[in-house]
Amino acid sequence: MIYESTSTVDYQLDGLTYHFLSFLPYTVHFDVRKPAGRPDPPIRHPSTTDDLSLFAQGLGYSASLQPIPAISTEHEQFFLSQKPSSFQSYSSHQSQLKDLPVTTPSETLTPLWGQGLFAQPKSRAEDLPPVSILKYVAEQERATRSRETSIHDNRQDSHERALNTAGWSIQPGDQGNPGVRNAINAAFRTGALKEKTWVGTLGMPTDALEDTRKFDIEDKLENEYDSLPVFTSDSDFDGHYSHYCKTILWPVFHYQIPDHPKSKAYEDHSWVYYAKINQAFADRIVQKWKKGDVIWIHDYHLVLVPGMIRKKIPDAQIGFFLHTAFPSSEVFRCLAMRMELLDGLLGANLLGFQTKEYCNHFLQTCNRLLCAEATADGVQLEDRFVNVSEFPAGVDLKTLDTRRRDPEVGDWIKRMRSKYADKQLIVARDKLDHIRGVRQKLLAYELFLNKNPHLKEKVVLIQVASSTTEQVELEATVSDIVTRINSIHSTLAHQPIVFLKQDIEYSQYLALITVADVMMITSLREGMGLTSHEYVYCQDGKCSDKQHGPLILSEFTGSSSLFESYDLAVNPWDYRQCADAIKTAIEMSASERERRWSKLMNIVVHHTAEFWVTSFLETLSKVHNEHSLRATLSIPRLSVQELGEKYKNAEQRLFILDYEGTLAAYGSSTSIVFTSPQRTLDVLNNLLYDEKNIVYVMSSRKPEEMDRLFRRVPKVGLIAENGCFLKEYDTENWIDMANVEKSTAWKKSVMMILEYYNDRTEGSWIEERHCSLVFHYADAKDPAGAIRQAGDCANHINDACEDQNVHAVIIDGELLIESTEWTKGTAAARIFEGLKHKRQSLGLKTPEFLMVAGNAREDEVVYRWANSLAKDGSIRDVTTVSVSSRNTEAMATLTSGVNGVLSALQKLTTLS
Repeated sequence: MIYESTSTVDYQLDGLTYHFLSFLPYTVHFDVRKPAGRPDPPIRHPSTTDDLSLFAQGLGYSASLQPIPAISTEHEQFFLSQKPSSFQSYSSHQSQLKDLPVTTPSETLTPLWGQGLFAQPKSRAEDLPPVSILKYVAEQERATRSRETSIHDNRQDSHERALNTAGWSIQPGDQGNPGVRNAINAAFRTGALKEKTWVGTLGMPTDALEDTRKFDIEDKLENEYDSLPVFTSDSDFDGHYSHYCKTILWPVFHYQIPDHPKSKAYEDHSWVYYAKINQAFADRIVQKWKKGDVIWIHDYHLVLVPGMIRKKIPDAQIGFFLHTAFPSSEVFRCLAMRMELLDGLLGANLLGFQTKEYCNHFLQTCNRLLCAEATADGVQLEDRFVNVSEFPAGVDLKTLDTRRRDPEVGDWIKRMRSKYADKQLIVARDKLDHIRGVRQKLLAYELFLNKNPHLKEKVVLIQVASSTTEQVELEATVSDIVTRINSIHSTLAHQPIVFLKQDIEYSQYLALITVADVMMITSLREGMGLTSHEYVYCQDGKCSDKQHGPLILSEFTGSSSLFESYDLAVNPWDYRQCADAIKTAIEMSASERERRWSKLMNIVVHHTAEFWVTSFLETLSKVHNEHSLRATLSIPRLSVQELGEKYKNAEQRLFILDYEGTLAAYGSSTSIVFTSPQRTLDVLNNLLYDEKNIVYVMSSRKPEEMDRLFRRVPKVGLIAENGCFLKEYDTENWIDMANVEKSTAWKKSVMMILEYYNDRTEGSWIEERHCSLVFHYADAKDPAGAIRQAGDCANHINDACEDQNVHAVIIDGELLIESTEWTKGTAAARIFEGLKHKRQSLGLKTPEFLMVAGNAREDEVVYRWANSLAKDGSIRDVTTVSVSSRNTEAMATLTSGVNGVLSALQKLTTLS
């Protein structure tokens, strides 16, 4: 069977797209051996058809800059024997592979900031706080004394002078997210993107560079590499990236709350740096932005940027994609600056997440912390709507296929097949931190060997793991486990685990996932996990006789939810389950392996990198256009004159009008008003005096209240409880649109939840309607506490009642709990269809004129329904009017409120 990408998207972006990354795809290498002069030509100038590589076009290098540990066995020596260790080795092989398309693993193990492969300035940033918070004061005092007594370092000064006089060249960067770069370059290569500009830092300290040198670098990057560098101070970026991003946001987004005594997660200094760097990015684009440009911001390093840009450019088209996981509201609320982070994200038009689960977490967080109305499509703010959707990332299969056919990869495949000819290979490649689950994987593998002694000499686990100085204790623990496994289960001819403490070459990586029998990923939480996608693709058997290898994948990765159970999903904390999964994978029949692999392959070739880019940008363009149309500034005021012309030309007319806030001012929430204002009643009666007019009034009030309010308007139709009950204009009986018995059932369970929060909110009260419940807290004694309680209550109900199609939404000091199956829109559709059928059966005309007026958020569904009738021609003249100042889907607005609506209706009555 031939598998080809099924993810082509008929979309082309003609405008300029700015891609915000914490690091540019490029950096600068300074050749301190050469005299000053014009900058050296780049080792390889990337063409528009090439991707960027952190691995020197397939050569590869260590992503961990710690010295290579002592080689303990011939197995480790086998993998590390030909590894380049310097930029000279990096550059000496460029010409050999210059004609090949290049890519990188979608998830690389990058070096620490300021400690990259290239000859670059050293950071002038001061040391971060000590590892132990208990030593903070003493360390601060020591640092102060050190600054006061410091002696000028002549060597450092000499190094900096050399950098400012040496030749330099632009090189592919060794920092950042290569998966994003590969994806955007893939879309650019195929023509889906016409113009692109990268915005980011150089991935190196820059304080030591003179302003003239910075200007030269900026000029070359902007004019020749489509890149806008953001220059920041070393201290600012170090505090932003190394501290706030890596020790606060990254752990929290992966459910690792940094709350133990050794944690550095106190924010007295790092939040300031985080905000400053985000502001620097925002200011950079404000200088360059032109109308029609698209801004796409990537990942948790730049969460504040959307909101900052929105303040300066209100009509900008802004998308944000989070590549990591997004935690539940219970975890996110632990962040001290949680409100600022949410406000920053909500500056975007479109927020993208890897999975539906992460979308739901974000929506629940907004509902709970901001008391914002969260729907399935996004978050409704006071003045605009923010769309939220999932966009599973993928890999660039075309370039990956080319790279794996590199002769060097083929050579490694042969060597590995020879080395492990009679072994079943389990491969894994992870960064050695607390989130990747390496320790859990090794313990599960140890359990597998203990439980299956007959297999221990047939199986080898090759674990590639890059470590950093931040994980010393974890590295020691993992080393102990590896030593124990090999000491117990090794023989003279067999070593059950090969543990590599450094990353391997890209060619080795491709060869390894090609010859593997099983891949095992046990991340405790991960945004997507694209290594698994690359593994599935390389298991097609085209480059090796090994094929269709099973995939053991943590259920806490985004890819696991995408793969629809065709992987062997495991809970990394369940060692027994993981051990059993290894045995299942090893012993799986060829037919079952092929069946599972075929399903996985279909998913991988559909969700490609290009599809991810184009689908996100296409959705962003669509929602931005919708937001522009909804914005009250772009919606015209209602022309009563034009409305009158339509009114006069119609033989049959239908009005659907909201009550409170549209036909009458809002009454007190603690009292029931049994009469309507006389002017409202007079206007309605005048409209109904003309037999061509049919009028319906809609409200959230109960049916019996509506009867009392409009008992003096006998011919009016009524919609009660937001569409749950309908009283047609020519009858006296109410129709149950909703299933009252079903509503009674869910109300019992919800009432218990409401009573819990009502008891804890002084001044609140519960209103029970026939098909809904309302928690009133506007008059609570503690307003701030009441808002928190309402948010928690809404989150609780939405989680508990999701399967019952019940949702809770906060609206103006009230928490409304109602079914999602019946709305004002469903009632309006029932009215029109019934009227249409009735009049056609009598040989009469159907309505040619429809006017819908409202002011509340629940009226939007009626506008949407009415607009669709206009679009498909069901009704000739449709007018939808919003009295609110919020963004809306209505065709027109009336800023004069209730008086404006009544005046317009009164004028129509004079035209009859």
